[in-house]
Amino acid sequence: MHTNEEPFSCDVCHKIFSQKAYLNQHLKVHTNEEPFSCDVCHKSFSRKGYLNLHLKVHTNEKPFSCDVCHKGFLQKSDLKKHLRVHTNEKPFTCEVCYKSFSRKAHLNQHLGVHTNEEPFSCEVCNKGFSRKGSLNLHLRIHTNEKPFSCEVCNKSFSRKAVLNQHLGVHNNEKPFSCVICNKGFSQKGSLNLHLRIHTNEKPFSCEVCNKSFSRKAVLNQHLKVHTNEEPFSCDVCHKSFSRKGYLNLHLKVHTNEEPFSCDVCHKGFLQKSDLKKHLRVHTNEKPFTCDLCHKGFSQKAHLNRHLVVQNNEKPFSCVICNKGFSQKGSLNLHLRIHTKEKPFSCDVCHKGFSCISSLNRHYRIHTN
Repeated sequence: MHTNEEPFSCDVCHKIFSQKAYLNQHLKVHTNEEPFSCDVCHKSFSRKGYLNLHLKVHTNEKPFSCDVCHKGFLQKSDLKKHLRVHTNEKPFTCEVCYKSFSRKAHLNQHLGVHTNEEPFSCEVCNKGFSRKGSLNLHLRIHTNEKPFSCEVCNKSFSRKAVLNQHLGVHNNEKPFSCVICNKGFSQKGSLNLHLRIHTNEKPFSCEVCNKSFSRKAVLNQHLKVHTNEEPFSCDVCHKSFSRKGYLNLHLKVHTNEEPFSCDVCHKGFLQKSDLKKHLRVHTNEKPFTCDLCHKGFSQKAHLNRHLVVQNNEKPFSCVICNKGFSQKGSLNLHLRIHTKEKPFSCDVCHKGFSCISSLNRHYRIHTN
């Protein structure tokens, strides 16, 4: 209208429109009226224009193409939004924190952070969300729905964005590099997590023991230590584990699988990290140094044990005689004195021993 008047108001939500036709179209939002139906998939729409746009999905028609990356789009408006990826244009700014966004919808979603509004609630666990889309994504946790599948390895994902990130694994693309050590990553999120190694940032803290972690997922796993929760059980020996990864690793014990082999002595290992530690035997590398006596160790665990001895700490006590030990392994060996347990037996004379070192010394009698 030439007068810039907006005389047509919605009685339900009080939104104002410049033309009555626009108001009539809008009212269908409140009535859930969708009179226009697709003949192919029978999806319904409130406007004929929406139906016409949807039909292009079935014809795979994308008439609007980006001059930079040649990506195609159904609508000219989508192309316009996409171009901001290349120009880095962010015309929509938050008035509270001044953060900028390339789309108004993203700004509107962001505003919920400041208002703490969570109008969308999960019917299963009652968790609240500021966006309906976030709720829909969350529901897939309960339904275990993973509609996006990788064409290379058939792995499924609950979100398309996660699938797109995963595809970088097969393409070996690592566009995100660490400015400190130049290590490459396929995902920006992985780079951000990696940077915490250099900054030693551990923003997630355990409320029970105050131990800090760089990732929330690792904190959640750690909490099972305090609850003694072990939901993952081995079907072979029924041993339970707090993490699925630990169970998968354990299963290789039954299959005798050792996929990581040393190039020097051909010894096999269950994990790549174990192989990495083992290689220090051949290279004599000792990257972990005691600050008190400057003695070097090949493994951090060995350094930690050494520090306990240096500080004369004996945190492990015998429940029978109260004798203290700096290492749990030493306590376990000591307990065999009380239990008379001798699990190591000589193949020649069948004499039993409480530790393997005593058995090895005993063998010298037979070998002279």
